[in-house]
Amino acid sequence: MADDLKYWVGFSRVHGIGPVRLRALLDHFGGDVQAAWQVSPATLRALGCDQRTVEALLGLRERVNLDAELQRAVDLGVQVITWQSSDYPSLLKAIVNPPPVLYVRGSFLPQDAWALGVVGTRQASVYGREATRSLVTGLARGGVTIVSGLAYGVDTVAHRAALDAGGRTIAVLGSGVDVIYPADNRGLAADIVRQGALVSEYPLGTKPESRNFPPRNRIISGLSLGVLVVEGSTRSGAMITAAYAVEQGREVFAVPGSILSRNSGGPSLLIQQGAKLVTSVGDILEELNLSMAAEHLEVRQAIPDDPTEARLLQFLSGEPIHVDELGRAAGLPIHEVTSALALMELKGAVRQVGGMNYVLAREVGVV
Repeated sequence: MADDLKYWVGFSRVHGIGPVRLRALLDHFGGDVQAAWQVSPATLRALGCDQRTVEALLGLRERVNLDAELQRAVDLGVQVITWQSSDYPSLLKAIVNPPPVLYVRGSFLPQDAWALGVVGTRQASVYGREATRSLVTGLARGGVTIVSGLAYGVDTVAHRAALDAGGRTIAVLGSGVDVIYPADNRGLAADIVRQGALVSEYPLGTKPESRNFPPRNRIISGLSLGVLVVEGSTRSGAMITAAYAVEQGREVFAVPGSILSRNSGGPSLLIQQGAKLVTSVGDILEELNLSMAAEHLEVRQAIPDDPTEARLLQFLSGEPIHVDELGRAAGLPIHEVTSALALMELKGAVRQVGGMNYVLAREVGVV
């Protein structure tokens, strides 16, 4: 098998030979990937390949050193996993035409079979970020692996929340796993490698071209038992991922939002079409029958001994509240409120979300 990996790497670089054509080639040669790589032009045409594809394969065979390509992956710590690999993810393998080759930095573990895709807009609102953080924290603490796309917004919050909760997360890229996009997420990507995996069907060096992202969304859903859409317009990439989930027979979940927000359009439409409306971690765990994961959720919010903190907690929630409004609601002087909030933030009980607005830092639905 190890000797054959270079040919799989070769096929991943041929434009025009995707899962369907590669399957036909392998079937023709009895599963022998080396023989398939050395196929004659006449056989390629007989199997339905057009002239452009024939020329692409012949040209690649002439100019690419497959041994060097495979060594490049080894040097970068990248695993090459194929249809024939025992560690190819079983959930992904079950979809129609799964990627023949996966490039992986990090590792897949057995517990990644308990995975949920979390996707949404790049322009996430404060509400969207907090909903993502809260739900993902609860899921990750319950042993659910979080799968997303490393994009700005919801994806970034989902990955980071999973890591912060001590959980696992998988990022599916629309580029090679050695080309991190967006570049600002390089540090996040490095953390993911240590606590999950970066995954791509695209060969090393592939740039993040726009055409690569819709196909990668089928891998996000394919690796997952279901997909959660937090925010996004009706024409967003998150909706593409949800559509793939439906095609693959996976569950679709959506977080409701304001009817006045454009980014609530996608989740609202999904809910109208039958997606599970999510307001708590339990909504997801129950639907996916992950009762064992639910049992592992921990209560993080304990009633503090300090009476000021206890008072403030009565008026804090997942909805941002300004420090002035909080002080008026609690009937406390502003200097006492700000001092208590500073200590509560250090304890992990509250979180500032910008502009002196605070939210309760606990999992949604965990009381």
